[in-house]
Amino acid sequence: MNGVKTVLLLGLLSGLLLVGGEAVAGRDGLYVGLLLAVLMNGVSYFFSDKIALSMYGAQPVTESQNPQVWRRVAPLVQSLCLRMGLPMPRLWVIPEASPNAFATGRNPKHASVAFTAGLLELMDDRELEGVIAHELAHIRNRDILISSVAATIAAAITMLARMAFFFGGSRDEEDNRGNAVAMLLMMILAPIAALLIQMAISRTREYSADATAARYAGGPWGLISALRKLEHWSTRIPLDASPATAHMFIIKPFSGQALMRLFSTHPSTEERIRRLQALV
Repeated sequence: MNGVKTVLLLGLLSGLLLVGGEAVAGRDGLYVGLLLAVLMNGVSYFFSDKIALSMYGAQPVTESQNPQVWRRVAPLVQSLCLRMGLPMPRLWVIPEASPNAFATGRNPKHASVAFTAGLLELMDDRELEGVIAHELAHIRNRDILISSVAATIAAAITMLARMAFFFGGSRDEEDNRGNAVAMLLMMILAPIAALLIQMAISRTREYSADATAARYAGGPWGLISALRKLEHWSTRIPLDASPATAHMFIIKPFSGQALMRLFSTHPSTEERIRRLQALV
């Protein structure tokens, strides 16, 4: 079912590019939308991890680069990978004070896990193990490809909506009025549609990744404690993240008001903790 959902969601995202392109610039826009859909799917498959990591200035963590982080994080990752039957992912640190983490890549052999500096400072080893287990669960559950592809295409949809200000045009006034309405709708609806699709992708998968993490980390308590800290500190020290990539993080990376909560890409932390506690 995950494979079917992935194909359907990607098809819908690509379809939005086609419809949006036609709404903005007619047949020429449709061709541009098709080109963007093909390009974005290809780019996101092969390069989505590099795009996401570069957006946040992630730095590699190896024995020679960031050795202090490596000595603390690598043993936990290696131990969990053995239990989960996963190859060792590449590790990255993001120079941000806001605590958060995400996994990206097209498959377990080409996966990366990134942590903010703030998360590494805030978490004790048990909590850090829970966070790592959650991100590795996304890799094991094959969530990372769809999340990465959705992030890239959602960014393209939003870009297309903004381009509606500059493109379009018709041969008569009546067509111009119709085109203006289409452009206005595209400007309003496309970013909302992208957020709603990201929300559909992320919410159920967060629950699944939490449950998988609890199973392989020897219980849910480390992740529960980590989620409580993340909920508290991520709102006090918000991360200036792109909405197109918000669904990739373990917890919503910016403090949203009522409108942003409506389009939240994550389930509530309270509900996640309740479900984890029910596993005991």
